[in-house]
Amino acid sequence: MSSPVSYDLQGQGGGIVISNTNTTTGNFRWIQGITDFEITDITSSNISNDAGLTAITIPAGVGIGGRFTSIELTSGVVIAYYA
Repeated sequence: MSSPVSYDLQGQGGGIVISNTNTTTGNFRWIQGITDFEITDITSSNISNDAGLTAITIPAGVGIGGRFTSIELTSGVVIAYYA
């Protein structure tokens, strides 16, 4: 039997495609880049200095794990997977 964490990291808990510059809120565990993307603002409860993820170009295919409640993109497309 798989653990709930494994289930979530496989994307089986669902997610949301973010392709705009609006703030998207929710309870997310993983952010996967579909295209190169840049983060304007992000809020994480378990990553120190989450602002360090902003204003840099993150290549397509890169994923970021953590506990995220707010994501705002400058550009690009990501899938944010629910926790």
